[in-house]
Amino acid sequence: MKERCALLDVIRGVTVINMVLFHAIWDLVYIFGMNWDWYYGYGAYIWQQCICCTFITLSGFCAGMGKHTLKRGAIVFLLGLAVTLVTLVFMPEDRVIFGVLTLIGSSMLIVGACKSYLKKIPAIVGLLVSYGLFAFTRHADAKYLGIFTKPIFRLPDWLYQNYATAYFGFPQSGFYSTDYFALIPWVFLFLTGFYLYQLMGKKFLSIHWKGIPPLNWIGRHALEIYVVHQPVIYGVLWVMFR
Repeated sequence: MKERCALLDVIRGVTVINMVLFHAIWDLVYIFGMNWDWYYGYGAYIWQQCICCTFITLSGFCAGMGKHTLKRGAIVFLLGLAVTLVTLVFMPEDRVIFGVLTLIGSSMLIVGACKSYLKKIPAIVGLLVSYGLFAFTRHADAKYLGIFTKPIFRLPDWLYQNYATAYFGFPQSGFYSTDYFALIPWVFLFLTGFYLYQLMGKKFLSIHWKGIPPLNWIGRHALEIYVVHQPVIYGVLWVMFR
C-alpha cells in the first residue's frame, strides 16, 4: 500500500514545501517588514491558491479512500481550533479564525457522516456538480454568486451577521483572519476531490512507483509539518533579524 500511495505522498510533499516557502515569505513581508512588491501581486495570489486548492482536493481524495474519516476529521478540527486559540492569545494581530485545518476537519466530518449517501451519486455527476458549486460560490464572502469572478447574483446583507455565519462563508463586517477558509465554497472543492477518488482513485493508486524518499516522508507527515512550521519559521527569522 505504501508503494501504491507514493505518488500521492510526492504530490503532497511538493505542496508542503511550497506552503512552507510561501509562509516564510509572508512572515518576512508582513512581520519583519521586507518590501517585495511581487508578493502583493497576482503571481503570489496564484501561487497561494494553487497550494490551498491542492491541499483541499487531496484531502477530499483521501477521504474517499479512508476508513476512519470521522475520527480523523475530529482530530484535524481540534487542531484547527488549537491554532485559533494560540494565535488569539499570542498573535492577535495575525489571528487565524476558521483556517484551513478547521475547513478540512469540518469537511471530513461532513463526508464521514454522509459517505454512504454520497457514494450513491454517480462519480462523474458528483464531480461536475461539486466543482460547479465551488466555482459558483467562490466569492460568497464578497456577497455574490457567479462564475468565479463574474457576478451573477448578489447576496443579501442579512446573511453576513456574525462568526457563525462567517464559518459557513458569510463573514460579518470587520471580520479578520490571516487564514480564512469557510465551508462555502471550499467544502465543494473537498467534495470534488472525494468524487475524483470515486472516479479514478483505484487506477491512480495502482501506479507502481516508489516515489522520491524525501518527498514521500514530507508527504506522509504533512499534518505534523503544518502544525509546527509557522512557529519554527518565526523563530528562525526572529533569530536572523532581531
